[in-house]
Amino acid sequence: MDSSLIRKYNVAGPRYTSYPTVPYWDPHSFSVETWKEKVTETFLKTNDYGISLYIHLPFCESLCTYCGCNTRITINHKVEEPYIETVLKEWNMYLRIFKTKPTIKEIHLGGGTPTFFSSENLERLINGILSGAKRADDFEFGIEGHPNYTKPEQLQALFNLGFRRLSFGIQDFDLRVQEIVNRLQSFEQVKSITEAARSIGFESVNYDLIYGLPLQTKQSIIDTVEKVRQLRPDRIAFYSYAHVPWIKPGQRKFTELDLPKDEEKRALYELGRTMLEESGYVEIGMDHFALQSDSLYQASRNGSLHRNFMGYTTTSTKLQIGLGVSSIGDSWNAFAQNVKVFEEYVKIVNDGNLPVFKGHFLSHEDLILRRHILNIMCRFETSWKEESEQHASLYDGLERLKEMVKDDLLTIEPFELRITEKGRPFVRNICMALDSRLWKSQPKTTIFSSTV
Repeated sequence: MDSSLIRKYNVAGPRYTSYPTVPYWDPHSFSVETWKEKVTETFLKTNDYGISLYIHLPFCESLCTYCGCNTRITINHKVEEPYIETVLKEWNMYLRIFKTKPTIKEIHLGGGTPTFFSSENLERLINGILSGAKRADDFEFGIEGHPNYTKPEQLQALFNLGFRRLSFGIQDFDLRVQEIVNRLQSFEQVKSITEAARSIGFESVNYDLIYGLPLQTKQSIIDTVEKVRQLRPDRIAFYSYAHVPWIKPGQRKFTELDLPKDEEKRALYELGRTMLEESGYVEIGMDHFALQSDSLYQASRNGSLHRNFMGYTTTSTKLQIGLGVSSIGDSWNAFAQNVKVFEEYVKIVNDGNLPVFKGHFLSHEDLILRRHILNIMCRFETSWKEESEQHASLYDGLERLKEMVKDDLLTIEPFELRITEKGRPFVRNICMALDSRLWKSQPKTTIFSSTV
């Protein structure tokens, strides 16, 4: 890759799990009552197809210092039952809002470490959710897990409940890297639990890998990808490390001097990508890879690939309910996030109130730009032939892309934008050009990680 392009476009930018991005939500117009109205409106329109649930399970037994997620570090497993009880109380509030039994299309358990919870408590959680709902015929349930804290009996219990997707956080197999980010797990442990999942019947196993970690080298990537290729997961998320110590103090265990920079960091990705593609993996969207036998690959080819707060998914529901501390809900025309502090979350729910504390109601402009940004992230192209797909802010964004057109990162034809192969590493930069809210109010402090 041209190193001058990396230097030119390696700026701080959003990851676009939503548009508008969270720092640009308008908190002043938000109210819990209006959020309920938005949820009801979208539910009534789309429940025949189904809704999605994201359930945040925040507990971890130890802190991985690279992590940017909302976590609670504890070895006290007595927190499991009261937390599940609170999540189910929150869910019951939404059931009262719906008034009609919801159809569940997708459930994703994220964290934290969802496999921190015992088999019995995971069963209690999912059975509690499903007792007031029905499953869509083509439902898809997935869970994230730590290889060291995932047991075959947990996987069997989840499989019996309908879970078929599983994601393990691997990050890197290099012991030096594992030690500095406090994520120690052996190849043997990962191999053992992966084989257990497959023998039970899980259809899609994903590995999360990260490039740009402290002390990471080309040899780290080579060794890690070689081991990953041996185990052959169905999907791989190959993320860029987001260094945000002003948000996550745990990242202060190391400094920027320990991190690979710019061209060096991007070279780690290109090396890993080449090795994965040589092994039959296909790059899907931003930073994701899948075997051609996996449903994520198939969704990317038939145009049904979607991206939301859970990352890339094969289903595209208009309503996503976020349950648990810090979870984000999405009614397509509105976002709402739960409070981030465990004790506050429990108190608000036990007082009989939805625990959302901020959100955003999307304007007409937001909805148009959201569609185009989603298209770019999921299909590397977008179009605006219909008047309903057009807005002055879109054309302002296209003007900002002229320099990238000169650099052969994308092409713009009448009513159509396509990202070139050369431009794929710069998808976030292309999305930024269309981000009207970002351009109207440039951040005065660093709030995002680097784009490349």
